[in-house]
Formats: sequence, C-alpha cells, structure tokens
Amino acid sequence: SAQPGVVFLPTSLIDASNGDFNRFATFLRAGTLRKTCGSSSKMVSLMGRPPIGEVEDLATLAQLDEKSLLKELKVRYGKDTIYTYVGDILVAVNPFKRLPIYEKKHTTVYKRAHKSQVPPHIYAIADASYHSMIDTQRNQCCVVSGESGAGKTESAKYMISQLIELCLGKSALEQKIIQVNPLLESFGNAQTVMNDNSSRFGKYIQLKFNRQGQVMGAKISEYLLEKSRVVRQAQGERNFHIFYYLFAGLDNEEQQKYRLGNPDNQRYLSNGASPLRRHKQELSDGYEALQTAMDIVGFLADEQENLFVALGGLLNLGNVEFDGDADSSMVSDPDGPLKHASVLFGLDPMQLADTMTVSVTVTRGEQIKRNLGVQRASDARDAIAKIVYGRLFSWIVNRVNTLLAPEAKVSSTEIIEIGILDIFGFENFDQNSFEQACINLANEQLQFFFNEHIFKMELEEYKKEGIDATNITYVDNKPILEFFMKKPIGFLALLDEESHFPQASDLSFLEKTDKNFKKMPFFARARDTRSTLFTLSHYAGKVEYDTHGFLEKNRDTLPSGVVEMLQISKNGLLSHIFKGTITRTGTLALQSRRDKTARKTRMASRAVFKKAPGAGKSTRKVMTVGGQFKSSLEILMEKMNAASPHFVRCIKPNKQKSANLFEDDYVTAQLSYCGMLETTRIRREGYAMRPTFEEFFTRYKTLAKKKVTVPNGASCRVILEGTGIKNWHIGKTKVFLKYWHVETLTDLLEKVHKAAMCLQKIVRGFLAKRRFRRLLAEAAKQRAVLEEFLDTVARNMTRATQRIQKMAADDKSNPKNFDVAKAAPVEDLPPPPLPATPSTIDLPPPPPEDSSDEDDEDELDEHEEVIPKRGPNQNKRFGRQGTKAASVRWFQETQVNQLTTATGQFHEWFHGIISRRNAEQLLTDKPMGCFLIRVSESRFGYSLSFRVADRCKHYMIDQTPSGKFIIVGEPKVHKSLAALVSYHQKNPINEQGDLLTVPCGQESEEELDYADLMATSQAAKALQHQLPRDTSSRSSRPGGQSPRMKQRGSRAPPPSGGASRMKGPRGAPPLPPR
Repeated sequence: SAQPGVVFLPTSLIDASNGDFNRFATFLRAGTLRKTCGSSSKMVSLMGRPPIGEVEDLATLAQLDEKSLLKELKVRYGKDTIYTYVGDILVAVNPFKRLPIYEKKHTTVYKRAHKSQVPPHIYAIADASYHSMIDTQRNQCCVVSGESGAGKTESAKYMISQLIELCLGKSALEQKIIQVNPLLESFGNAQTVMNDNSSRFGKYIQLKFNRQGQVMGAKISEYLLEKSRVVRQAQGERNFHIFYYLFAGLDNEEQQKYRLGNPDNQRYLSNGASPLRRHKQELSDGYEALQTAMDIVGFLADEQENLFVALGGLLNLGNVEFDGDADSSMVSDPDGPLKHASVLFGLDPMQLADTMTVSVTVTRGEQIKRNLGVQRASDARDAIAKIVYGRLFSWIVNRVNTLLAPEAKVSSTEIIEIGILDIFGFENFDQNSFEQACINLANEQLQFFFNEHIFKMELEEYKKEGIDATNITYVDNKPILEFFMKKPIGFLALLDEESHFPQASDLSFLEKTDKNFKKMPFFARARDTRSTLFTLSHYAGKVEYDTHGFLEKNRDTLPSGVVEMLQISKNGLLSHIFKGTITRTGTLALQSRRDKTARKTRMASRAVFKKAPGAGKSTRKVMTVGGQFKSSLEILMEKMNAASPHFVRCIKPNKQKSANLFEDDYVTAQLSYCGMLETTRIRREGYAMRPTFEEFFTRYKTLAKKKVTVPNGASCRVILEGTGIKNWHIGKTKVFLKYWHVETLTDLLEKVHKAAMCLQKIVRGFLAKRRFRRLLAEAAKQRAVLEEFLDTVARNMTRATQRIQKMAADDKSNPKNFDVAKAAPVEDLPPPPLPATPSTIDLPPPPPEDSSDEDDEDELDEHEEVIPKRGPNQNKRFGRQGTKAASVRWFQETQVNQLTTATGQFHEWFHGIISRRNAEQLLTDKPMGCFLIRVSESRFGYSLSFRVADRCKHYMIDQTPSGKFIIVGEPKVHKSLAALVSYHQKNPINEQGDLLTVPCGQESEEELDYADLMATSQAAKALQHQLPRDTSSRSSRPGGQSPRMKQRGSRAPPPSGGASRMKGPRGAPPLPPR
C-alpha cells in the first residue's frame, strides 16, 4: 500500500517522452501521468504534489496552510466537486443548486466501496457508519454541523436515503422513514435571511437496526421549536412553510371550510402573502408532498382533518383584535375571527374571549378576576397560538415515533442504531434574542463534542498509552460552555432564578449576569447601563444579544385557564394533546403502548402517595424553556458519547445563497472557527483508529504469519509486522493506526478470506468426489447382489411354473379338450421386471411443478416488493391474511364502494382475485401499456399488471391508513385507484418511461372473475347485466367471443362462481397460453 505523497512514474511514459521535458509536460497536461495511491488514480505534478483541486483527502498533503486549504476547496467548488475529505471527516460546500450526483447509479457505487476507490461523497459517510455498526455491533452517530444555510438538512436527508439503500429497504417501513423529513420540514422549517429552508428546531433521528443490519424502526427527538415565529417574523422572513402550503394547495371549498380568508389579511403572516404570488406552484407542490408524506407515514384521514382544522383556527385567532386601553380590553368583533377560531377549535366563543381579556388568580381559595389591557390581551392571544402550535408539532413527532416504532416483540438488546443529528446552525442576525442564544449554545456544545473527539481525547489517550503526542493546538470552547451551563451561577441558572421572581426584569437579569461574568474575556456588556445589549465571543465569532424579552420567553407563561379550556375542546386532536404532560426536556408525553405490569406498578405507587401525609400538595418545580433545553442537550450528549461519531462539516460559500459564488473571506472564517486546519494536521499526523488489543486481535488474527493465541501487544505486533504496513504504534492497551491503515487491513482480510474460500472449495470438492466414488462403489456392489438375487428369483419362478404345468397335465379332472401346451407355455411367460437401477447415486427428485395457480401471487419479479408483517394484524376481523376468504371479506367490507363508478359499475380495468399468471394470459397479444388491476390474495391490497414490449410487469398497490392508494416504492399517493390510473396514463410509472394506455377488460361477459367479490349474488347478477363490453379486447371479434372461448366452447361456471376461466380444475395442469 503506497504512502501519501509517494509518486510512481510508469516507465512507458518516460520512454514515450524520450527525455524531452516539454513533451513530458505535454503528457502531464493531457492527464497521461497518474499517481497510484492504494487503488485510486489521480493526476500528479512533477514535484509529486497533485494539482490544485485534484486532492480528495487534504490530510494526504505534506504541507498545508490556511491559504492552500481555501484554494483547494475553491477550485473543487468551481468544478462542482463539493465534497472533500480531511482524513475521515467530510467537508461539504453547499452548491445552492441541484447536482447530478445523487442518482440511483451513485447509490450503488458507494455500497461497500473503499474510500480510495470512489470520490468523496455523503454516501460514503453513510456507508462507513452502516458497516462500522455491523462490524463492531456498536451504535453510531453522524454529526452534521455548520452555519445556517450550509446544507445540513439536505445532507442529513441524503444520508438517511443511502442508509435505507444499504439495508436493501423497500418495504413500507423504509418508505415511511424516508418521508419523515419532508413531513417535519413542512411544520418545523421556514425561510430566513440566511436560509430558504432553515430548520427552526433541532432533531436527532435514530435509525434502529437489528444485528444483521435490517432496519426495524426509527425515533425522532425534537429540540427547541421556535414557537415565536408563529406569531411574528422578522423583516424578509416567513412563517413556517405549512401556512403557505395551506393557501397554495387547498382549493376554494377547502379554504372556506377552514375559514382561511384572504392571505393578505393574515396577521400571523407578518410580511404579507407575496410568496403566494411569486412561488404559487412551488408552494402547491410542497402541499402535495406533505399530503403524500402524511399518507405514507400513516396519518389517518381524521387526524389530518383535525390538524388542518386546528391550523385554520390558529390563523383566525391571530386576526382577533381588541378595543380598550391599558387597563381593560374587549374583542372588537365577536362575530368575526373570534367566532371562526372558536368553531374550529371546538370552544365556546365567550370562554375564549374571557381567557384572552381577563386574568384569573386564586388567593386563599378565592378567585380574583382582573381585566387585561389591549397589549396584555394581545400577548395572551399570541401565547395561546404559540402553545397550540407547539403541542401540535410535538404531537406530530409523537405520532411519527409511534408509527415507526420497532415491533413490540423485538428486544431492545437486539437493537443497534445510527443517530443523525440535524440541528439549527450557528446564527448571528441584526437582532439576536433568546432563541439565538439557545441555538448558539447548542452549536457550542457540538463544537465541544467535536473538539473532545478530534483533539482533546485523542491527545490525552496518546499520553496515557505512552505514545509521543503530536504538538497540536486548538481553540478550546469549554469556558464559554461553562458560562452557559454551570450551576449554580451560570447564564441559564441566573435566567431561571430571575424568571421565578415576578418583579425581575430583563435589565435586572443582565445586571446580575454582568456582576458574575464581567471579568470573563468572552463577555462584554454595552457601555450604556440602561441598554439591554451584551456581546459574547463564540467559537464562530462575536454575537450581540438583546436581553429584551428573555425572561418572558424563558417563562413561556400561559393565560390562566387555557389548558383546562382546551382539554374540553370538541376538536378531538386539541383535547388529546392538551391532556398530555410536558416532560423535563420540553417534549409532549402522550399515552402510548406501555407494559401492563409497569402501568399497574405506577398506579399502585400513586395510590400509596395519595395516602401519605401531605399528599396532593405539588412540590414540583415549574420547568422553564431554558431549563428544558439544557436537559435535552445533556440527554443528547449522553446518546452521542455512547456511540462512535462520524463528522460532516458543512460550509456555506456565500451570504447571498447564490450558486457558483465562493467568497474567500466568508469561507475562511468558517474554516477557522471550526478548526479545519488543526483537524487536517491531527488527522494526518495522529492516529484516528485506536482499537484495544482484544478487538484488534479478534478481527485481524488471521493475518498473522506466525501462530498467535493471546490477545496482547506482542500478538498485535506480530500481526502488524506480517502485513507490511508502516507508521503504527503499540500502546499499553491499544493499537494506534493511521486512518488509511484500516482500509489496507480490510483489503488484506478480503484476500485471506478469498484464499480460505478457495481452499475450502478445493478440499470440499475433493472430499465430495471421494465420497461420491465410495457411494458409487457401494451402489455397484448392491446392484450386483440385487441382480444375483433377481436371477435366483427368476429361476425359482420358472421351475415353479413348470411344476404347476406338469401337475395340471397329470390332473385327471381336466376336460378332454384341455390343451396344456396352449394354456400357458413356459417360454411365453415374461420374466419378472427388474427394479430400475440408476447408473449414478440416487438424488432427491426435483420438486413437482405446481399446476395450480392458487399461489402465483407470491411469485414476485424485480418490480414487486414484499412488505414484511409488522406487529399485530389490525385486519384480523377479516380472517387469516393470505387466504382467499379473508381477501373476499376485506374487499366486501372496505373496498366495494370505492371501486365502482357513478353508475354502480366496476371500472373496465378492474379484475377479481386472479393470479399473476392469469393476468399475463389476459394481457397476451394486447397492445403495449394495456393494463389491469387485480385484487391480491396474499395480502389486503391490489396488484397492477401491464404489458410492455416482451413481457408483463407487475407492481404492488397498497392502501394507506388514510384510505388512499400508493404503488409500493413510489412517492406519489392517489385518492383512488381511478386517480392512480389517470395519473399514470399521463406520467411514466417507472424510469423506463412506461405508461398505462388501454384497460384490459373481462374475458367473458358470462363469467366475471370478480363475481365472488360481490356482497350478494343478486348484486353480482345486476352488475353482470350492466357490464359494458371490453372494446379494447373484443370489438374486432365476431360475436364478442374471444378465440379462447371459441376453442374451448362454453362451459358451466365453476361452483365458486368467481374462478377465472383461465384456471382449470384443482390439480389439473394450467391451460396453455394463446
């Protein structure tokens, strides 16, 4: 394995240049000269350094400074090469445009590919994390970090899609996981001045696998949704995407149902509805993608309806205005937006109005009501809107987690996971408030995690293991992290303390902070003592914050009686989510699947608590937003520290969000504060892989050229010396390897495994042949014995026959005309047949061909996918799934009304429970694109079959929980099967461009293959008389009969009344195709 910087010049190139330097340089420019490093090839210069922009791993450069690092990235960016390695860390520069590097062919290239064999890519990080999880059986986490607008969300989506590809996931579960991101983005993302699709919440996606690498489920953890954006947006920014989707995607009738009104008059769209005019189609497509995602993930139709109703009520609530003064107020128009909001929320209008305009407090058992002024009433209105939206979002996350949870029977000990962190990027706006402080705290925590794993822990381990530590310096952000998180005197602790004092103010909080931290070099307060401004020097630069509103946002107080009012809402969804509780991390806890024993234990403990002295007096401390966020960060770090990390550093090339623009100063600042130069040095000079002696010995002991038995340092040294690699070190308890050593060792392991397989093949072949010869000799002996035995039997039978004939001839009772010779001459008796003796050893006979079509539904080709059964069958009332009786009952009870036209007839393309073979026979000799949809027998669903040039293709169709239909593996959801057919008559059904053209009708009007699906025989007869002729298949045939009917003639229908004419009697061979 070649070391970085070593150049090999092929002699053919030197000979071709004949010593002419100019000619040699010409070959160089033409790309003839290449460098071999591992198994990859790259251009190299005359001095051994690759040309600028050709280096895929910056850690391989012998000399690297800030300027060369920037230039490498800039040249690569100019060639649309947005990915670059720094050791095992991926740097991704946002192109702000679509690149053709995420197609199906690319997903295949990066499956189990060595790093040196393929260009840098986000798919390579996904592959590394997946196979590391399989090989080590340890949890993995992928940290995607960078500024807002650097491309973190897109990187996370590509990583998830590749992980699904790696585990060969094509079932409904994997499709649900892929659709989670667009679903959450609709409700949690918004356009900001820095990013058109900015995540206004953080999420940690845990993909759960079994030990063999099959995905079993997923879980989403949410962090700090920016609820204030619901009621107010800064200049040039938008509200959450969902509000614009509603106006762009709903038709006029639906908008009236949700009482949306004119989008220009919506208070909660602070900057107007101009996006609806400029980007109407884009927003409409977003609404359609949201509908598809909710259907695929599994949201019921009623759940979606209640959700949109609540969102309509929220927008109407924002339009409620108040009349009055600073001491009292009242709703301006009780029959306007207030009434609409009350109807949609399922509340009493007067109660909702009182909640916003009157404050109720309880003192010594007495209620004291106090009128609120206009400003406080407006604040109460906005507080209700924020809490409603926040709980709706938490409910969506809860519902997703329920729908994606692993099966209950799967033990947690059998689950390993890959976590993907996609959290809000570092922010620095003109005005930075409480939300920006929390967001930047999260980024400080991630930077500390990065420093811990890349620098601090690595250097400490070198020292501990007796390895010469590389002289690496880096910026440690632990002091500012302690400024935020430390107890009892930290920024968040002081904020919580002030929040519990009713008389405290934002200015008093800043004064207390300044008193405790004014000597810190990273903290600076504005010179004006009346100002609420202060500045923090973050790892990414200085940010000026305004403490105005910090206390109120941290308290997140609600008007009295709001929760109780919404708990009795007639909107089932609102009532449900407000009966839930808020956890210490700020998430919504709803009743879900729990262990019965645990529930009984919990109820018993509550009963004991009620009997205890003082029971009923709550001493639970009210959690603040800052406290909840701090707890959620601590839990997140616990999960990440327990996993093996993989890092993706996203870089934003310019502030204008423009493609093909690379601003040197802006990128340099990002490279500087994220420590990329130091990272490059330590990845080049350090030891990224540090397995223990036992781990290394267990995995690589087959590479040893001497016998090793004990997993210690000496054995590991023997193994490494036998491989021929250099620059490794043996510590006290671990082996220290360069990051490229693992790939070299893996290659060697593969060679050993292939050699072992070759030896096994030869030895097993030899043993099998020897056994075969032994069996053959034994069979020959047995045959000889058997033949001798049969000869003896034949001779005895001949003698017995002769004796019988002689006795018959001597018998005096025979008639006079009886001729013994003619009765049974001995020579005419056939000898007894010998048993068939094979010339070779006996082998089990091949399985008989199935002549029945009953199970043809299970014969899938490459276009059909099998959906595994997950959890208990919710359709048990129909009978055992996979039986015809169950499928008939399922269809009769749930589908029959959806498959008929307005005149009560079935569509021409509809067929009953027929097999795939039957469908192919029906489609024989039909034009290309001729299609039919048949009811499946093996599952509750349908199958689409259609004709192409030389064969038929088959696709499975499933029905979503919301009652819509989807072709398995496709992203498009359709309201009905008729809509699915209509759509694919205009839009290709696959990448090959296949379209549905003409329907394939029934073969015979007298025998309908769906007759047994009808609820009553009378209905079947009525439908049979109404059935139109299949003009596509019989219009050109005299008498309306098909050639097959003429050939077979008319037969009585089978007893079941629903069997296809193409299917013969049970046990009979299938009828020949036309």
